[in-house]
Amino acid sequence: MASVVWKMLPLRNPCKFCAKFHRPSQDVFARHARRMSKKASSSKSDWQSVVGLEIHAQINTASKLFSGASTKFGAPINSQVAPFDAALPGTLPVLNKDCVEAGVLTALALGCRINQVSKFDRKHYFYADLPAGYQITQQRQPLACDGQVNYVHVTSGAGQTSTAEMRTCRLIQLQLEQDSGKSLHDHLDKQSLIDLNRAGVGLMEVVTQPDLRDGEDAASFVKEVQLLLRTIGTCDGKMQEGSLRVDANISIHKAGEPWGVRTEVKNINSVRNVSKAIDFEIQRQIGVLENGGQIEKETRSFDAESNETVQMRDKEKLLDYRFMPEPNLPPLHVYSSGNVPPGTGAGSNVVLETVQRRLPDLPGTIRDKLQHKYDVPLLSATLLVTEEGLLDIFESLMADGSRDLKTLLNVLLNDYIGVLHEHDCTAAECPIRVQSLGEVCDLLASRDISQSTLQKLLPLLFEHPEVGAVEMVDRENWRQIRDRELIEKVINEVLSNPKVMKKLQKGGARGLNAVMGPVQQALDRRADPQIVTEIVENIYKNLSK
Repeated sequence: MASVVWKMLPLRNPCKFCAKFHRPSQDVFARHARRMSKKASSSKSDWQSVVGLEIHAQINTASKLFSGASTKFGAPINSQVAPFDAALPGTLPVLNKDCVEAGVLTALALGCRINQVSKFDRKHYFYADLPAGYQITQQRQPLACDGQVNYVHVTSGAGQTSTAEMRTCRLIQLQLEQDSGKSLHDHLDKQSLIDLNRAGVGLMEVVTQPDLRDGEDAASFVKEVQLLLRTIGTCDGKMQEGSLRVDANISIHKAGEPWGVRTEVKNINSVRNVSKAIDFEIQRQIGVLENGGQIEKETRSFDAESNETVQMRDKEKLLDYRFMPEPNLPPLHVYSSGNVPPGTGAGSNVVLETVQRRLPDLPGTIRDKLQHKYDVPLLSATLLVTEEGLLDIFESLMADGSRDLKTLLNVLLNDYIGVLHEHDCTAAECPIRVQSLGEVCDLLASRDISQSTLQKLLPLLFEHPEVGAVEMVDRENWRQIRDRELIEKVINEVLSNPKVMKKLQKGGARGLNAVMGPVQQALDRRADPQIVTEIVENIYKNLSK
C-alpha cells in the first residue's frame, strides 16, 4: 500500500491530559531525593528494592507490522504513513511475516516457550498520537512465555577495580505489538504536534519478572538484552534513536514485609539513564516513607538534565483498556516442520525449525568459549563480546597460540579501546591493522617497549596505519635499553650523589624512586624499569648487611 504524506497537526488548547506536559512537576519529594540518598545511607540496608522491566524493542524490518510503510529512521516528518497507520476508515491490517519470524527468533534466543497459537488484542486508550484510539497488541495470548536471561553484572569496587558475576532474570512473556506515533510538545507556543512516521512500527515487548534489585543490576540486564538483539539482528538496539526503550516498575520494602506500592518510570532512553532513574526512584521512595509519607501508584518519567523522576500521571484508578480480540486478524500460528497444514502456501507459514536454524552463537555461548578455550576471565570475556569487532581481532591474534594472553588483553581492553572511544569509531572502522596490534603485543610482552611507550605508539599508528608497529618503534627510537652493564654504570653514577645514596639507605619506595628518576632521565626514559629495580634492590641488600 502506498505511503501518503501527512502534515503536522497542531493541537491548540490541548486537553487537560496533554496540558500536563506544559506544567512543571510539583513533586515535593523529588527535590529532596539526592539529599535523602546521603541521609538514608545509614538506614539503606534496612530497605530492599524490587525492580521489573518492560523492554520495547523495535523490530528490524523494512516495513511496519501491519502495513507496507517504511520504517527508515530520520525520514521527513509524516512521510512514512500508510492509510492504515493513520486509521483511515476501511483500511485493514496485513500481518508482516518478517516481524513474526523476528519475534520467534528473539523468543528462542531468550529461552522462551513459543506458543503454537497466539492472538492479537485491541488495547483501547485515547492519545493524540494513536490515531485509531487503540493499539494492536498481544496482552492475553502472547507469542511466547517464560524464558530467562543469564547476564553479567559488573560491580565497580574501590580503586576503580571491577568484578563480574553471572546473574539470572526470569521473563514473563514476549509479545508483538504496534508502536504509536510521536507527540512533539512545543512548550513556548503551548501546542502539541504529531508525527506518525513511527505509528504502526513493529515492536517486541519483553516483560521480566521482578528479579532485579537496583539501577546497576537493571542496567547490566538491559546491556545483555541489547547485545543479544544486535547479535541475532532483530533490533539494532539504538536507544538514542528510540528503537529500544525501557519502562521500569520499582517498589521498596523492609526485609520480611510485603512488597510496597510500585511506581512506573516510562520511556528510559539509555542504559546509563536506566541505572540513574531506578536508583533515584528508590531513594525518592525511601525519602517519602522515612518522612511519614505514602508511595502513590503513579507513572513517572525521567528527566535526564536534573537526573530526577517526575510525575506524569497517577494510577489510583485502574485504567480500563477494554481489551477485546482484534477482529481483523486471525490467530497467529507457529508450526513445527511436521505440522504444517497441507495445501497452505509454504512461503506464508512461520515454521519453528526454519527460524531456529538462523540462530547464531549467542553472547553467553561466546563468553563460555572464551573462558574455557583461552582461560579469559569473565570480565574480560564480557568486554570482548560487547565491544563491536573486538572478538574477531582477539581470536585472530590468538590463532597460533603463542601470544601472551595477559598482554593481549591488556592492550585490547585498555589502550586499544581507549583509542576507539577517543575517535568514536568501532574496531571495524579503526585504521590500525591487526598485524600491527600483534606486533605491539609482542613488543610489550618481550619488554622491548614500556607501557608508557604503548600509550604513545597506538595513537601514532592510528594516524599512520601504513607503518607497522616495529617500524614505528625503531623510527622513533623507543626500544627499551636492557643492557645491564650500561644500566648498572648509570646507577652507580647516580649513587655517587650523597643525597641519593642517603635516600636509598632508608629503603622503601622513596629510596627506589630517588634512583629510578635520575637513571631514566640519563637514559632518555628508555631504561627497562624491571632491570633498574633488580639492580637497585641488590645494591640495597648489600648496603643492609
